[in-house]
Amino acid sequence: MNILQINSSARSNGSESTRLADAIVARLAAEGNADIVRRDLAADPHPVLDEAALQALFTPADQRTPAQAARVALDDALIAQAQAADVIVIGAPMYNFGITVQLKSWFDAIARAGVTFKYGPTGPVGLLTGKKVYVAVTRGGLHKDAPSDTQLPHLRTFLAFVGLTDVQFVFSEGHGLGADAVARARADAEDQINAVLA
Repeated sequence: MNILQINSSARSNGSESTRLADAIVARLAAEGNADIVRRDLAADPHPVLDEAALQALFTPADQRTPAQAARVALDDALIAQAQAADVIVIGAPMYNFGITVQLKSWFDAIARAGVTFKYGPTGPVGLLTGKKVYVAVTRGGLHKDAPSDTQLPHLRTFLAFVGLTDVQFVFSEGHGLGADAVARARADAEDQINAVLA
């Protein structure tokens, strides 16, 4: 089993979403025969999608400058990791009611027409199929099933867009509400992991 872990916190150390993603990966790896690739988007940030990147992506491969080819190759590497994975585990903290810029850059990198999605007669068709996805969602407040949760619809929509429809979310909320709330959140998240990986 090839496991790809994406850590999207802005912090390389002390991140609750990374801790939770680590716990999910450890449980998956305990089943044996696991090859784990970890991508820490804080320690190894991916460049944002800017005008230069767009120009590189929309220039035919045989006409790209060396700089353009190098920029596209960065995205190619992330796409290859996603394609090779049987299971993808994403640590996704909520920042200001949404996903982090680190995760958005990863999303922008792996969304490529004709490679990870295509447009058919009835609309987009995701091409990253046949994979299981676990998303460790962490928040400082309490947002699950509330109007303030604008993060979850974004995650669901994007993942489905590229064909990742077998998705299980594990929530850990209330980390800004004191030590007792953190303890409850961690215990609840552990129960969720036990349930989804039973």
